[in-house]
Amino acid sequence: MRRVLRPIRLGAVGTCLLITMALAAAGPAAGASPPQRPWLDRSLKPATRAELLLARMTLEEKVGQMTQAERGAVTGDPSLVATWRLGSLLSGGGSVPTPNTPEAWADMVDAFQAQALRTRLGIPLIYGVDSVHGHGNLVGATVFPHNIGLGATRDPRLVEQVEHVTAAETRATGPQWVFAPCVCVARDLRWGRTYESFSENPALVVKMETAIDGFQGPRARDLSDPDRVLATAKHYAGDGDTEYGTGSGDYPIDQGITVSSRRDFARIDLAPYVPAVREHRVGSVMPSFSSVDWTDDGVGDPLKMHAHRELITGVLKHKIGFDGFVISDWEGIHQIPGDYATQVRTGVNAGIDMFMEPFSYQDFETTLLAEVAAGAVSQARIDDAVRRILVKKFELGLFEHPFTDRGNLDEVGSAAHRALARKAVAQSQVLLKNRGKVLPLSGHERIYVAGSNADDIGNQAGGWTVAWQGLSGDTIPGNTILEGIRQVAPGAQVTFSQDA
Repeated sequence: MRRVLRPIRLGAVGTCLLITMALAAAGPAAGASPPQRPWLDRSLKPATRAELLLARMTLEEKVGQMTQAERGAVTGDPSLVATWRLGSLLSGGGSVPTPNTPEAWADMVDAFQAQALRTRLGIPLIYGVDSVHGHGNLVGATVFPHNIGLGATRDPRLVEQVEHVTAAETRATGPQWVFAPCVCVARDLRWGRTYESFSENPALVVKMETAIDGFQGPRARDLSDPDRVLATAKHYAGDGDTEYGTGSGDYPIDQGITVSSRRDFARIDLAPYVPAVREHRVGSVMPSFSSVDWTDDGVGDPLKMHAHRELITGVLKHKIGFDGFVISDWEGIHQIPGDYATQVRTGVNAGIDMFMEPFSYQDFETTLLAEVAAGAVSQARIDDAVRRILVKKFELGLFEHPFTDRGNLDEVGSAAHRALARKAVAQSQVLLKNRGKVLPLSGHERIYVAGSNADDIGNQAGGWTVAWQGLSGDTIPGNTILEGIRQVAPGAQVTFSQDA
């Protein structure tokens, strides 16, 4: 009998322990918080919670919040997230877990998050990814037309739906932040990234900014929902308006110089950012690699956007009223003239709040700490940056739900999501000529399909698909143009020539 009772008693004890552990893990009741961590009180506004937390942080912890590293820099030793108190991680184009599946993504992000929660104050990570036309890094995610195609639809509601699906698939796999949408106004077709622009017309770009609502939700409180992500308006400002020949090396126009009067710059290049901030409440803004040279005072003294205090702090934050945080582009401050200390100091004082320093995050932290100690960067500027970051983390609900909500994981690449993608593809097509009423076809004609990309799904998907410049071949699920024609017109005589 004792042999029977003993395991029963141990089981009861184990049950009690499990219940106690579960209650402890659940934390305080809604609206309550441990006395030593008042910022966990969910009844308080995000701004108030951020102030309470900021008051408890050391300078080292604040600088950590301003630092974003690439996942590849910490994958070998995830404890580096805690050691360096990192505020954020990102997956650059093509930076993916193995295997590249929705579950592996969620597991990866949660593993990094567990390290962040080990720190003294347990401030959660925010994880960013380039979901610029779907969750493109993930094979099997729904891929949508690029912005140039979505702009051609002239359908703001459809664009909002597209980005809502993108947000849902992205957050279901872990990341809570996307580096999209690009709201540049592309003015020169020789710029190789025109596909990231909705239009050459600022008014149409503004019209398509419903994309931000798709990502973040139309209401401020939607941001914490499991199908929403923080959006990024980029690249601030003038990246699509640079002059040909002002670039460097292999880039004659990309990352070049926008030569403009202040009036024209405001009318063309800044125009999309005003409604993005004031009407759509975009949560983050990313500066451009490009420079600006004002014609008002004579050309010849261009200034990198990452160093442009007038435009980042003066115009974006003060005049337009942006209250989110500014995230640098990939090693964006490295293009500022001077040594690394000068680059860090200039970027912070210009108004950048978080720094995408993929593999030099440790140097960034030690350098910024030294600049503060030397009085070159004020404590007030540090506090302003960290405050902005923390508010968005609270709005995202990361302190309550730091780990991935996998409730929508089965919807990644679902039939319903792909049906929306097919609709977006169809509406993005632009008929230039229909002489003699050739179209619509009956489906029984002789059809000649020509071109090297007509039967290459990788090339048709373009950049930011699996890799940042895309990949050729059967890289993702989907139908090529040739396959689509054969699918909808099985009675046609289809001839394909790759080289025409």
